[in-house]
Amino acid sequence: MPIAATDASTSGGKVLIYVQHLLGTGHLKRGALLARALADAGLRVELVSGGMPVPHLPYPVYQLPPVRCAVDDFSALIDETGKTVSDTWRSHRRECLLDRLVTFQPDVLILETFPFGRRQMRFELIPLLRTARNARRRPLIVSSVRDVLQKRRPQRVAEAVSLLNEHFDKVLVHGDPAFIAFEESFPMANEIQDKIIYTGYIADHDATERLPGTDGREEVLVSAGGGAVSLRLIMIALEARPLSKLRTLRWRFLIGPGLPKQEWQTIKAHVHGDVVVEAARADFPTLLRRCAVSVSQGGYNTVVDLWRAGARAVIVPFAGGGETEQEFRARRLHQKGYALTLDEAGLAPPVLAQAIDRAANMMPSTETIDLEGAKNSAQHIVDALASGLGC
Repeated sequence: MPIAATDASTSGGKVLIYVQHLLGTGHLKRGALLARALADAGLRVELVSGGMPVPHLPYPVYQLPPVRCAVDDFSALIDETGKTVSDTWRSHRRECLLDRLVTFQPDVLILETFPFGRRQMRFELIPLLRTARNARRRPLIVSSVRDVLQKRRPQRVAEAVSLLNEHFDKVLVHGDPAFIAFEESFPMANEIQDKIIYTGYIADHDATERLPGTDGREEVLVSAGGGAVSLRLIMIALEARPLSKLRTLRWRFLIGPGLPKQEWQTIKAHVHGDVVVEAARADFPTLLRRCAVSVSQGGYNTVVDLWRAGARAVIVPFAGGGETEQEFRARRLHQKGYALTLDEAGLAPPVLAQAIDRAANMMPSTETIDLEGAKNSAQHIVDALASGLGC
């Protein structure tokens, strides 16, 4: 399926962004913020999502047949009905994705995470890359990746480098090397140094103080991102409340869309006193600015929101399924004085209560972090299109 030639100089440039979130929702939120920044810069943008639908996004998505992974097996792909995907499903999904590429005819193709992750999606991404590379007017091909990568075996790291050298022009690293350098979690970064561009962290600067009333003010705010793996943290926080010096405050629990309905019922059955349990809110950044203490996992978007809010925070990084990314980031946050960090494996109500009490009296670090990742990324793409060169 060849892609027809397009003229970026007259069209303003077209960008196709592919995002596949499998467990949490942070990847898609980051992709949506990037898409909005590119659109604000005058580009036509299509954001293609392959994960389960997510509410409150800052940019609309083109939804592929959705897929997620099993919480206890990250390699198993499950469709929206809960069934393991078949070869027929994969073929249909691949055709849907290739059709978007051919129909939209982008000047820039951005793949979020791949090839540093999302190996499960090679069945559609390798054909996508080959189709793009063989186009009559080949688009710029860019990998968009967060600050910290999951720890991989050496052969997997070498495979990523090989794919980058074969298919990709540039790598947009959405982080600040003054906080975490990319080579700290990707040991072969020197092999692709000419492709790497640090953009700063992607933050939602439009999340302003627009919330009426007093929700969040002097509350203990407990959240866990997309929610799929949040039940244990939430239950321990509920048990920690009567043990904390902040027990007289209102405690607000925000539940992500990934938490199963039966687990919602489990949580509500244990709620007593001045406790609010509700769905995750679009005004989460405002609640953070108002709260006494935040308790959360250590995902990318949550950490960026904490920085913007200057919130006192306790972070319990998710470490299930061999995940290392949140733990790595959380350790650095603790070392630099941005937050208190607790180990998920040793978490217990008294431990969490003590940490919440300590966090209430801390003064978070005011060291400057680059939070202009969306704007900077958009400028790199605009400059690349204007020059006709790589980013």
